[in-house]
Amino acid sequence: MILHSWNAILLCLSIAMIAGLLLSRVVKLIKLPAVTGYLIAGILIGPYCLGALGNLIGVDGLGFTSHEAVESFSIISEVALGFIAFSIGTEFRLEEIRHIGKKATVIAIFQALTATVFVDIALIALHFIMPDKLSIEVAIVLGAVATATAPAATLMVVRQYKAKGPVTDMLLPVVALDDAVGLVVFSISFGIAKTMFSGELDVISVIFNPIIEVVLSVGVGALLGYLFNLIEKCFKSNSKRLCLAIMFVLLAVAISSLEIKVGKITIGFSSLLVCMMLGTIFCNLCKEQAEIMEKTDKWTAPLFVLFFVISGAELELKVFADWMIVLVGVVYVLVRAAGKYFGARTSSRMMKCDPVIDKYLGITLLPQAGVALGMSLTVIASGAIGTEGGILVRNITLFAVLIYELVGPLLTKIALTKAGEIVPKVEVKAAQSSDDDEE
Repeated sequence: MILHSWNAILLCLSIAMIAGLLLSRVVKLIKLPAVTGYLIAGILIGPYCLGALGNLIGVDGLGFTSHEAVESFSIISEVALGFIAFSIGTEFRLEEIRHIGKKATVIAIFQALTATVFVDIALIALHFIMPDKLSIEVAIVLGAVATATAPAATLMVVRQYKAKGPVTDMLLPVVALDDAVGLVVFSISFGIAKTMFSGELDVISVIFNPIIEVVLSVGVGALLGYLFNLIEKCFKSNSKRLCLAIMFVLLAVAISSLEIKVGKITIGFSSLLVCMMLGTIFCNLCKEQAEIMEKTDKWTAPLFVLFFVISGAELELKVFADWMIVLVGVVYVLVRAAGKYFGARTSSRMMKCDPVIDKYLGITLLPQAGVALGMSLTVIASGAIGTEGGILVRNITLFAVLIYELVGPLLTKIALTKAGEIVPKVEVKAAQSSDDDEE
């Protein structure tokens, strides 16, 4: 059931917000990140819990009553991801890029490719054990999906605990670059899978489309960032500058939804790359960017709560009912985690990074959500590897997202704490008291 009336929509959003806030307090008692609470809240008010009760008693808007109802709020998720990418982009300041740019680029590419290779090998081996259940095409596509890392959960943990240090400094650009790498790897792998399934070689979809998407996304984002900087100078009011920032992110998200076909070539854009580049260019050109970003972060706080609650409601719990999906999902989750960890550790050693980066960076790269789900939707919508193959890719991705989104933020918090970049509040208060005593 899709929510139609304004009353039902507002009731559902109100319940989502209060559920997210309450669960964030509950998980805080057991020292879990707030984002985990938001995701659990989404599950509790989703189609399998409160939403099911709403259907039973006939109250429209009492939670998310169906997955169609959850999808009707997709604009919130799209806008939230745009602001998340914009925030990450503002971390790419020139002085920092000069210091860690080459290292971050190498690590981003290497860890993504390592995850792909690990998953491809494991799932292709699994194909030979149960060829009727898992095709090679599905294995190759899932290997590409493994590249994607969710920037949202990572950024929320970093912000909540005000993490600072070499791991955090490396983590944010790596997560940002991961999207560009993932797009290229996915397009190539999906093109290979389509060729194997159909028997026809399509060089354009394998090579040109992903390159065009990345180049155009970066170009459009850079242009919007430059325009943002020019127009911002016309306003002195903080509230008007905030409105301008919101407008440009919304414009970037809107442009990213466009898709133009010219023969076999598809001209498309990545919302994450466009918004990330918008933030990057803006933060390097605008002198007032720190003040504007402080205002923007406050404005987006409730938006991010809703985003994660909706993400939790999207999770398909029925994937646990199929033993095959559970088996393939478990293999995928474990092998991808190993690929991310060893890929990050090996490449950071190659680049002679700080030992603390070698040890903990890989653990922070496990969360997976929006980009991976988008890839799986592309597969199922195209039908290029068959209906059953597309459904299998979608369900295994949903299984992995469920596990990673619940466990990933906690592991990120643990890794950053072990790295000494999240300081417990008790220690902060003690340090402050010590400073006061000295004065």
